[in-house]
Amino acid sequence: MASNTSVGQKCPSPMKATSNGFFQGDNPLDYALPLAILQICLVVVLTRGLAVLLRPIRQPRVVAEIIGGILLGPSVLGRSKSYLEAIFPTKSLTVLDTLANLGLIFFLFLAGLEIDPKALRQTGKTALAIALAGIGLPFALGIGSSFLLRATISKGVNASAFLIFMGVALSITAFPVLARILAELKLLTTDVGRMAMSAAAVNDVAAWILLALAVALSGSNTSPVVSLWVFLSGCVFVICLALIVPPIFKWMAHRCHEGEPVEEIYICATLAVVLAAGFVTDAIGIHAMFGAFVVGVLFPKEGPFAHALVEKVEDLVSGLFLPLYFVSSGLKTNIATIQGLQSWGLLALVIFTACFGKIIGTVVVSLCCKVPLRGALALGFLMNTKGLVELIVLNIGKDRKVLNDQTFAIMVLMALFTTFITTPVVMAVYKPARRKLDYKYRTIERKNSDAQLRILACFHSARNIPSMINLFEASRGVAKREGLSVYALHLMELSERSSAILMVHKARKNGLPFWSKGWRSDSDHVVVAFEAFQQLSQVTVRSMTSISSMADMHEDICSTAESKRAAIIILPFHKHQRVDGSFETTRTDFRWVNRRVLEHAPCSVGILVDRGLGGTTHVSASNVSYLITVLFFGGPDDCEALAYGARMAEHPGISLNIIRFVVEPETIGEISTINMQENAGIETKSSAEEFLSRFRNLQKDDSVRYEEKAVRNVTEIIAAIRGADRSNLFLVGRMPEGELALALRRRSECPELGAVGSLLIAPDFSVTASVLVIQQYNGYTCLNLDPYMKEESPDKDSESS
Repeated sequence: MASNTSVGQKCPSPMKATSNGFFQGDNPLDYALPLAILQICLVVVLTRGLAVLLRPIRQPRVVAEIIGGILLGPSVLGRSKSYLEAIFPTKSLTVLDTLANLGLIFFLFLAGLEIDPKALRQTGKTALAIALAGIGLPFALGIGSSFLLRATISKGVNASAFLIFMGVALSITAFPVLARILAELKLLTTDVGRMAMSAAAVNDVAAWILLALAVALSGSNTSPVVSLWVFLSGCVFVICLALIVPPIFKWMAHRCHEGEPVEEIYICATLAVVLAAGFVTDAIGIHAMFGAFVVGVLFPKEGPFAHALVEKVEDLVSGLFLPLYFVSSGLKTNIATIQGLQSWGLLALVIFTACFGKIIGTVVVSLCCKVPLRGALALGFLMNTKGLVELIVLNIGKDRKVLNDQTFAIMVLMALFTTFITTPVVMAVYKPARRKLDYKYRTIERKNSDAQLRILACFHSARNIPSMINLFEASRGVAKREGLSVYALHLMELSERSSAILMVHKARKNGLPFWSKGWRSDSDHVVVAFEAFQQLSQVTVRSMTSISSMADMHEDICSTAESKRAAIIILPFHKHQRVDGSFETTRTDFRWVNRRVLEHAPCSVGILVDRGLGGTTHVSASNVSYLITVLFFGGPDDCEALAYGARMAEHPGISLNIIRFVVEPETIGEISTINMQENAGIETKSSAEEFLSRFRNLQKDDSVRYEEKAVRNVTEIIAAIRGADRSNLFLVGRMPEGELALALRRRSECPELGAVGSLLIAPDFSVTASVLVIQQYNGYTCLNLDPYMKEESPDKDSESS
């Protein structure tokens, strides 16, 4: 390490584990455990803070972690000898490196879980050609540049090992980092994204094989026979592991059933196998991480066992231990060693060689495979992404004395630069064209009542499913219609967790930003619930899953609604009901997702406040008995709610109650002191009469009841609504119009629910029915946040791409 160079020949005394405390005269920083705790806390705070700062320019977290490691090392803060001796003394580095490598072992096991051997065998010819070009040309250029480096700043190193290390370092593509960049840029499901992921997976496996060869050649024993034995022993180990381990893991996986907790003995046994494999590869002479990676590749990917294992391991490893590896790397990186014109020229040469080999090789092959120029350029820069795997290669080379301080610093800066430029360059050169679909039915209210109704229903968890299914049943109409088609979209956040990459694999199964019911239908209880409902009803349901960050989730919802030609999007309210009837916020982020969808939606939008519509289970069609109430004040949103209610009333088990509120003649103009001239969008009485005329005629049908309530003030409105407390579901417009509605808006607390919706969920309101608040599509995007709602607005939303 760079920090070791300032230490004399005398070996530092080993550190004791724990201290007796400050009050007994011990300095905690002189003891291993308290010092390690301080180091971990410092690393986590710094790297997470940098990640937040870099988020606006859409940089992956690995960039923040590399920069954080460099800042903590001798390049920046380490210039202060007192800081370095106090926080990262030489005698503590063994403990730090041990923790970092332990975290690395388990992270490489998780990385192996991301590699699907079946998918590799199905790699297309184009992706395979791109992968080979992305490995071959950079590897050759890396070997070429290594001759120049050995002649200048890397004299006396092991020639064969140095050649291979340089070739591997320049030819690597960071598969996990690339996946997150593609997901962030909404490119995962484009042709470019699919080819990049397939090529990167092949590249990743090839890089590990080459790295194993490089490690075998870089031992302290210069005899080629020893290197050959190390390599052959590694091959035998992989073959034995491939024969022994998969049957054992499959036996464990078969004993883990969906919906049941995985037994602790299976988790412990798997982690022990990972460590044992690491021990064997380290004893052979290959790094311990290779054994862990091979176990991860061989581990069965499907079923609850893999997901439970990932959930238990990834947060601790990725959140606490893995950042230590970046610090360990940063402590070896001393940018001050790059001095003089020659060194900076070599840095420029290495960066140019790395970029030229990857980008040109990928672009040329892509163009030969008839990929458009912009797509080929995007592929070239995407394949140039480096990351943790690059640092692993460099650190092994540093520890094996193949890379000296100056070469190591140059290579780390190269990895940082190539990863940093990926996102902005790809955003600049490649913007996939989005077709603007022009379809007819973007609302429920329509002239042709027999046309098929398409609903995009979104949900966050299994908690929302029973009420959603009961809502679908109520919405199916009658047999004479073309029917109801429902797309059930499971909204899942794309995080920095490894399990997100497992979801990415699923996303690529059908080329969509979600996977359909054909994927793992035997084990996914969400899919099973919708399939069962589809078989028992006349409703076509397709279950899908969207994978995106919270900031971009509304874009996926809106684009999916447009591609599926949905007439309405149903969103779950961001609060869920407790046992005592009060509401608890699930996540504040979900609220901003709902508000952005309201602003950008290509069709009508409904927000469902779930109070257990039909109970906690699916109600069969023959047992449906709901009373649905439409509260009508006036305006397009109320008309849309009424149109939805009219469709529901066709179900034999549903009764519809329409309550229209009108102002008593002698109180017109007195209910609200708002200047009516400033509200030109208020609906006139005649237009409301025209829309409601046909519903008056339906009163002869026992399932529809229409009544008008003449009220004088808000108190009477509330009393009238409370009189409908037997209802199972209220349908209301988000922005009702008229003098009565304007008076109610002063009481609104949730702009996304509007005045009436906020009133119905108020804690002091006795109504306990579910509420569906509807906003009608009007041809333009406008989230009408009422000026009387004194509430902080969120940061300005990004435009839908």
